[in-house]
Amino acid sequence: MSKAQLSSLCLFVFLVAQLFHLSNGDVGTAARYTTPYIPTACGGNDPSQFPSNNMFGAAGEGVWDNGASCGRQYLVRCISASVPKTCKPGETIQIKIVDRAQTSVSRPSQDGTTIVLSTTAYDAIANGGTSSINIEFQEV
Repeated sequence: MSKAQLSSLCLFVFLVAQLFHLSNGDVGTAARYTTPYIPTACGGNDPSQFPSNNMFGAAGEGVWDNGASCGRQYLVRCISASVPKTCKPGETIQIKIVDRAQTSVSRPSQDGTTIVLSTTAYDAIANGGTSSINIEFQEV
């Protein structure tokens, strides 16, 4: 193969790769918080830590990072669930971590999840009834 053909092939491969969305995020599970929501780990019950749009969550152990995740922002989307048609196609949200799921006073709908979402955040990407969903998430 000549140098020109190799260059053309590399350019072609690059252009084709741009047409496909390759995920750079991690995959995990999400649950929703039961109300009332009372954060404890990232500054206690300080109302200023909550985004005004109520798009927040608590970090599970895989995300917690010894508390370094407090205040981090994540893009989250539902990719599947045990109940068909639970995920809202094309919906991606941005959340702020405001607590640690394991030590939270408010209990998640399912223990051991990667991220526990506020009801507002959960409902933005998933339809009703399920206690947990499979998600793709990426730090912003």
